[in-house]
Amino acid sequence: MNVELSSIEARAKIHAALGDPTRLAIADILAIGDASPGEIGAHLGMPTNLVAHHLGVLTEAGVIDRRRSEHDRRRSYLQLRPAALAALHPPRLAAPRRVVFVCTRNSARSQLAAALWGERSPIPAASAGTEPAERVNPRAVRTAKRHGLRLDSTATHHLDDVTGDGDLLIAVCDHVHETLPADCTRLHWSVPDPVPVDSDDAFEAAYTDLADRIERLAPTIEEHHP
Repeated sequence: MNVELSSIEARAKIHAALGDPTRLAIADILAIGDASPGEIGAHLGMPTNLVAHHLGVLTEAGVIDRRRSEHDRRRSYLQLRPAALAALHPPRLAAPRRVVFVCTRNSARSQLAAALWGERSPIPAASAGTEPAERVNPRAVRTAKRHGLRLDSTATHHLDDVTGDGDLLIAVCDHVHETLPADCTRLHWSVPDPVPVDSDDAFEAAYTDLADRIERLAPTIEEHHP
Protein backbone atom coordinates (compact mmCIF):
# COMPACT_ATOMS: atom_id res chain seq x y z
CA MET A 1 0.00 0.00 0.00
CA ASN A 2 1.45 3.32 -1.08
CA VAL A 3 1.22 6.35 1.18
CA GLU A 4 2.17 9.80 -0.06
CA LEU A 5 5.41 11.07 1.48
CA SER A 6 3.84 14.47 2.14
CA SER A 7 1.16 12.79 4.23
CA ILE A 8 3.78 10.90 6.24
CA GLU A 9 5.81 14.08 6.78
CA ALA A 10 2.75 16.04 7.94
CA ARG A 11 1.76 13.30 10.37
CA ALA A 12 5.34 13.05 11.66
CA LYS A 13 5.34 16.79 12.31
CA ILE A 14 2.15 16.50 14.37
CA HIS A 15 3.53 13.55 16.33
CA ALA A 16 6.74 15.48 17.01
CA ALA A 17 4.83 18.55 18.19
CA LEU A 18 2.71 16.47 20.58
CA GLY A 19 5.73 14.48 21.78
CA ASP A 20 6.44 17.20 24.35
CA PRO A 21 4.46 16.69 27.62
CA THR A 22 3.50 20.37 27.87
CA ARG A 23 2.20 20.52 24.30
CA LEU A 24 0.27 17.31 24.82
CA ALA A 25 -1.26 18.86 27.94
CA ILE A 26 -2.28 21.91 25.91
CA ALA A 27 -3.89 19.63 23.31
CA ASP A 28 -5.78 17.85 26.10
CA ILE A 29 -7.13 21.19 27.34
CA LEU A 30 -8.25 22.21 23.85
CA ALA A 31 -9.78 18.80 23.12
CA ILE A 32 -12.75 19.66 25.33
CA GLY A 33 -13.00 23.43 24.83
CA ASP A 34 -11.35 26.54 23.43
CA ALA A 35 -9.01 28.63 25.58
CA SER A 36 -6.99 31.82 25.39
CA PRO A 37 -3.19 31.72 25.78
CA GLY A 38 -3.57 33.39 29.18
CA GLU A 39 -6.05 30.75 30.32
CA ILE A 40 -3.70 27.99 29.22
CA GLY A 41 -0.81 29.61 31.06
CA ALA A 42 -2.90 29.91 34.23
CA HIS A 43 -4.05 26.32 33.99
CA LEU A 44 -0.53 24.98 33.55
CA GLY A 45 1.22 27.50 35.83
CA MET A 46 3.47 28.60 33.00
CA PRO A 47 4.93 32.03 32.09
CA THR A 48 3.68 33.86 29.01
CA ASN A 49 6.87 33.48 26.98
CA LEU A 50 6.93 29.70 27.42
CA VAL A 51 3.25 29.39 26.53
CA ALA A 52 3.92 31.43 23.38
CA HIS A 53 6.76 29.09 22.41
CA HIS A 54 4.66 25.94 22.73
CA LEU A 55 1.69 27.50 20.95
CA GLY A 56 3.99 28.51 18.10
CA VAL A 57 5.17 24.92 17.67
CA LEU A 58 1.59 23.60 17.72
CA THR A 59 0.47 26.23 15.22
CA GLU A 60 3.37 25.48 12.88
CA ALA A 61 2.53 21.78 12.98
CA GLY A 62 -1.09 22.50 12.12
CA VAL A 63 -2.44 21.22 15.44
CA ILE A 64 -4.23 24.40 16.54
CA ASP A 65 -5.93 27.45 15.05
CA ARG A 66 -6.31 30.93 16.58
CA ARG A 67 -9.56 32.92 16.42
CA ARG A 68 -10.27 36.49 17.57
CA SER A 69 -12.94 37.00 20.20
CA GLU A 70 -16.16 38.47 18.78
CA HIS A 71 -16.59 40.40 22.04
CA ASP A 72 -13.12 41.63 22.95
CA ARG A 73 -11.12 41.88 19.73
CA ARG A 74 -7.88 42.10 21.71
CA ARG A 75 -8.39 38.55 22.99
CA SER A 76 -7.84 35.41 20.93
CA TYR A 77 -8.92 31.84 21.46
CA LEU A 78 -7.12 28.67 20.50
CA GLN A 79 -8.95 25.75 18.94
CA LEU A 80 -7.79 22.21 18.32
CA ARG A 81 -8.00 21.18 14.66
CA PRO A 82 -9.92 17.88 14.35
CA ALA A 83 -8.08 17.09 11.14
CA ALA A 84 -4.79 17.19 13.03
CA LEU A 85 -5.97 14.57 15.49
CA ALA A 86 -7.30 12.44 12.65
CA ALA A 87 -3.87 12.62 11.02
CA LEU A 88 -2.34 10.87 14.02
CA HIS A 89 -3.95 7.68 12.78
CA PRO A 90 -2.96 5.79 9.62
CA PRO A 91 -4.81 6.81 6.45
CA ARG A 92 -8.16 5.11 5.96
CA LEU A 93 -8.40 2.28 3.45
CA ALA A 94 -10.96 2.26 0.66
CA ALA A 95 -13.81 -0.13 1.44
CA PRO A 96 -13.29 -3.47 -0.28
CA ARG A 97 -16.10 -5.54 -1.72
CA ARG A 98 -15.39 -8.11 0.94
CA VAL A 99 -12.69 -9.10 3.43
CA VAL A 100 -11.37 -12.63 2.92
CA PHE A 101 -9.30 -14.17 5.71
CA VAL A 102 -6.91 -16.87 4.52
CA CYS A 103 -4.86 -19.52 6.26
CA THR A 104 -3.49 -22.78 4.95
CA ARG A 105 -6.18 -25.23 6.09
CA ASN A 106 -9.10 -22.84 6.63
CA SER A 107 -9.81 -24.76 9.80
CA ALA A 108 -9.06 -22.34 12.65
CA ARG A 109 -7.55 -18.87 12.36
CA SER A 110 -9.27 -17.75 9.16
CA GLN A 111 -12.60 -19.13 10.38
CA LEU A 112 -12.36 -17.32 13.71
CA ALA A 113 -11.27 -14.11 12.00
CA ALA A 114 -14.22 -14.10 9.57
CA ALA A 115 -16.67 -14.70 12.42
CA LEU A 116 -15.11 -11.91 14.46
CA TRP A 117 -15.16 -9.51 11.53
CA GLY A 118 -18.87 -10.14 11.02
CA GLU A 119 -19.48 -8.86 14.55
CA ARG A 120 -17.35 -5.74 14.08
CA SER A 121 -17.97 -4.45 10.55
CA PRO A 122 -20.80 -4.18 8.00
CA ILE A 123 -18.36 -5.15 5.24
CA PRO A 124 -18.97 -8.81 4.28
CA ALA A 125 -16.35 -11.36 5.28
CA ALA A 126 -15.39 -14.84 4.15
CA SER A 127 -12.64 -17.31 4.90
CA ALA A 128 -10.63 -19.70 2.76
CA GLY A 129 -7.52 -21.85 2.65
CA THR A 130 -4.81 -22.69 0.16
CA GLU A 131 -4.99 -26.35 1.24
CA PRO A 132 -8.37 -26.55 2.98
CA ALA A 133 -9.11 -29.27 5.50
CA GLU A 134 -12.27 -31.35 5.30
CA ARG A 135 -13.68 -29.83 8.46
CA VAL A 136 -13.19 -26.90 10.81
CA ASN A 137 -11.09 -27.79 13.83
CA PRO A 138 -13.39 -28.76 16.76
CA ARG A 139 -11.42 -26.55 19.17
CA ALA A 140 -12.00 -23.57 16.87
CA VAL A 141 -15.73 -24.32 16.90
CA ARG A 142 -15.74 -24.53 20.70
CA THR A 143 -13.65 -21.35 21.04
CA ALA A 144 -16.09 -19.46 18.85
CA LYS A 145 -19.03 -20.79 20.84
CA ARG A 146 -17.48 -19.62 24.13
CA HIS A 147 -17.47 -16.10 22.69
CA GLY A 148 -20.99 -16.20 21.30
CA LEU A 149 -19.95 -16.88 17.69
CA ARG A 150 -20.97 -19.74 15.45
CA LEU A 151 -18.75 -21.67 13.03
CA ASP A 152 -20.10 -24.18 10.51
CA SER A 153 -17.86 -27.18 11.06
CA THR A 154 -18.29 -28.35 7.44
CA ALA A 155 -17.73 -24.99 5.72
CA THR A 156 -14.13 -24.99 4.52
CA HIS A 157 -13.27 -23.52 1.13
CA HIS A 158 -10.36 -23.23 -1.28
CA LEU A 159 -9.11 -19.72 -1.90
CA ASP A 160 -9.61 -20.06 -5.67
CA ASP A 161 -13.31 -20.76 -5.11
CA VAL A 162 -13.85 -17.77 -2.84
CA THR A 163 -11.79 -14.77 -3.81
CA GLY A 164 -12.82 -12.25 -6.45
CA ASP A 165 -12.16 -8.76 -7.75
CA GLY A 166 -12.43 -6.09 -5.10
CA ASP A 167 -11.70 -8.42 -2.17
CA LEU A 168 -9.17 -7.52 0.50
CA LEU A 169 -7.22 -10.65 1.39
CA ILE A 170 -5.81 -10.93 4.87
CA ALA A 171 -3.31 -13.75 5.32
CA VAL A 172 -3.51 -14.84 8.94
CA CYS A 173 -0.61 -17.27 8.69
CA ASP A 174 2.96 -16.94 7.52
CA HIS A 175 2.77 -19.88 5.08
CA VAL A 176 0.00 -18.27 3.05
CA HIS A 177 1.70 -14.88 3.07
CA GLU A 178 4.98 -16.34 1.85
CA THR A 179 3.48 -18.57 -0.86
CA LEU A 180 0.83 -16.34 -2.42
CA PRO A 181 1.97 -14.35 -5.49
CA ALA A 182 3.77 -11.16 -4.53
CA ASP A 183 1.32 -9.00 -6.52
CA CYS A 184 -1.69 -10.35 -4.64
CA THR A 185 -3.31 -7.45 -2.76
CA ARG A 186 -3.39 -8.38 0.90
CA LEU A 187 -2.44 -7.69 4.48
CA HIS A 188 -0.47 -10.11 6.61
CA TRP A 189 -1.12 -10.99 10.24
CA SER A 190 1.50 -13.33 11.70
CA VAL A 191 -0.82 -15.21 14.08
CA PRO A 192 0.67 -18.40 15.58
CA ASP A 193 -1.14 -21.57 14.51
CA PRO A 194 -2.98 -23.06 17.52
CA VAL A 195 -3.58 -26.42 15.84
CA PRO A 196 -0.15 -28.03 16.49
CA VAL A 197 -0.37 -27.08 20.19
CA ASP A 198 -3.98 -28.34 20.30
CA SER A 199 -4.99 -26.75 23.60
CA ASP A 200 -7.79 -24.43 24.63
CA ASP A 201 -5.21 -21.86 25.74
CA ALA A 202 -3.58 -21.83 22.29
CA PHE A 203 -6.91 -21.31 20.56
CA GLU A 204 -7.87 -18.59 23.03
CA ALA A 205 -4.56 -16.85 22.36
CA ALA A 206 -5.21 -16.96 18.60
CA TYR A 207 -8.75 -15.66 19.15
CA THR A 208 -7.51 -12.76 21.28
CA ASP A 209 -4.78 -11.88 18.78
CA LEU A 210 -7.28 -11.83 15.91
CA ALA A 211 -9.85 -9.86 17.90
CA ASP A 212 -7.27 -7.18 18.77
CA ARG A 213 -6.13 -6.86 15.16
CA ILE A 214 -9.68 -6.62 13.83
CA GLU A 215 -10.51 -4.00 16.45
CA ARG A 216 -7.61 -1.91 15.12
CA LEU A 217 -8.26 -2.47 11.42
CA ALA A 218 -12.04 -2.12 11.14
CA PRO A 219 -12.19 1.62 12.01
CA THR A 220 -9.50 2.43 9.40
CA ILE A 221 -11.64 1.21 6.50
CA GLU A 222 -13.95 3.68 4.81
CA GLU A 223 -17.66 3.26 5.33
CA HIS A 224 -19.02 0.50 3.14
CA HIS A 225 -21.64 1.45 0.55
CA PRO A 226 -23.17 -1.66 -1.03
